[in-house]
Amino acid sequence: MISARQRLASTALDYYPLNRLAAAGFGDPARLPITVKILLEGLLRQADGGRVSETSLRALARWPERPPADAEVPYLPARVLLQDFTGVPAVLDLAAMRSAMQRAGKDAGRIDPLVQADLVIDHSVQVDAFGSLASYARNIEREYERNGERYALLRWAQQAFHNFSVVPPGMGICHQVNLERLSRVVQVQTNAEGSIALPDTLLGTDSHTTMVNGLGVLGWGVGGIEAEAALLGQPTYLPTPVVVGVRMTGSLRPGATATDLVLTLTEMLRAHGVVNKFVEFCGAGLSSLSVPDRATLSNMCPEYGATASLFPVDQQTLRYLETTGRDRQLIELVERYTREQGMFRTDESATPVF
Repeated sequence: MISARQRLASTALDYYPLNRLAAAGFGDPARLPITVKILLEGLLRQADGGRVSETSLRALARWPERPPADAEVPYLPARVLLQDFTGVPAVLDLAAMRSAMQRAGKDAGRIDPLVQADLVIDHSVQVDAFGSLASYARNIEREYERNGERYALLRWAQQAFHNFSVVPPGMGICHQVNLERLSRVVQVQTNAEGSIALPDTLLGTDSHTTMVNGLGVLGWGVGGIEAEAALLGQPTYLPTPVVVGVRMTGSLRPGATATDLVLTLTEMLRAHGVVNKFVEFCGAGLSSLSVPDRATLSNMCPEYGATASLFPVDQQTLRYLETTGRDRQLIELVERYTREQGMFRTDESATPVF
């Protein structure tokens, strides 16, 4: 099995460079779609721990060669995004497992999320007051009155579990909070051998989780069972991905908005047929498209039926991270890591082979 872990230049972090695959006879990843590169990095990282076979790694590294029909790609995200309707049952299941461990005389603390989980309380919010400066405070007050028991459970969970955080009501919709605050584009995980830089990936319990694809973060919506499995370190299995490329040129003319673009794009992609496929954007036209506009396109992913619709990391991404208050060290890491992995787009970047 290939062992590709090495130090990321000018950092104290390790990473798994994709360019090592070609030297090891696994195929050259240089012209692969970024979607495939992200999935491939996950396989390479898991293969180092013996969780993925060399056969799975080799099959995806030679994309788009078609592997056997029953071949699947294990996908283990760096994060899980929950909202209160689906997140509370997941917390109850974890609490029930802890109770069962305790009754069996075992260490209940062993039941713990193995990946970062963020639960954003937004789906249960109701509007009682409006039209005055006191409306917000009154609505939040009523929210805690209605859901006090549920929020007490979530507060306990945040204190009891590692890798689990709760965003309280009134902070915004989960997809917006994820885009503006939670997503890092490049994550750092620590194990016994040190700290590793890796692409920020996620599964979310809402169909519009894909909104964060506009930031260069690969993720999509799943059901509660799949999300719980990911929390416990179990991968989701995907068929070998089919990636549809969308090349953009030029810029939006004056008066045209991201809404106009997304409606046109949705019509085109529905006609082409992208159900259960991955969409990836490329081309020099992306330089004039801001991350909020990209997120608008990615947010409509369920409407044209794709699993995800990824935008590459580029200068617009770095600008957005700075605008939303991410620290300079993270922004520098994002640029360094994505350039090293061939995931950073410029106007001179070659078009991936789709």
